[in-house]
Amino acid sequence: MPPSTEFLGSLPYFASLRPAQLDGIARATTELSFARGEVILLEGEPCKGLYIVKSGRVRIFKSSDQGREQVLLVAEPGDTFNDVPVFDGGTNPASAEALEPAVIYLIPAQTMTYLTADSQVCRAIIRVFATRLRHLTTVVEDLSFRSVVSRLAKLLLNMAVVEGGRAPIPQLTQDEMAAMIGSVRDVVGRSLRSMERMGAIEIKGRRITITAPDKLKGMS
Repeated sequence: MPPSTEFLGSLPYFASLRPAQLDGIARATTELSFARGEVILLEGEPCKGLYIVKSGRVRIFKSSDQGREQVLLVAEPGDTFNDVPVFDGGTNPASAEALEPAVIYLIPAQTMTYLTADSQVCRAIIRVFATRLRHLTTVVEDLSFRSVVSRLAKLLLNMAVVEGGRAPIPQLTQDEMAAMIGSVRDVVGRSLRSMERMGAIEIKGRRITITAPDKLKGMS
């Protein structure tokens, strides 16, 4: 079913639009469902449009010829992705995969391009792109200057925001965590075991729980 105009109006791109405009966008929007691990789009393919996460989480990643992956963004409900080719006409700059069962809205590229005639929408586009650029700058900084343990500690803290006490981490494989911090599975595994020995986390099977947030913050 199409998104509600209230939902669309809550997004930065569309906050300035009138109800009639939001209704037109809603009618042009397609709802898609994906299982955990299912590919939503592939790098290098033609852009179909702007994707919006209704529910679930989606990882946006680049792949090397050797099969290494680097996660650029984890999109949460209300986030958009594949924004750039919508406006520059190029191919998908990265791939996207559902980290868990996800429902995604797809707005055709031509619908978004039509909206750029509105100066307020253009300003919203600039703000969204500036926020995304700032995020990618942080990714580059982390990869350049932080150790694997530091990057992993930061990831775990970001995945489970807590003030104190125990906090479970959403289930991720070690391969997924490695892709998110620019490392490899074996190094992530050793780092997790080191964190557990220090009492910062507890590992039971594939479940990781932060037991001492302050210790983890000290590592990040």
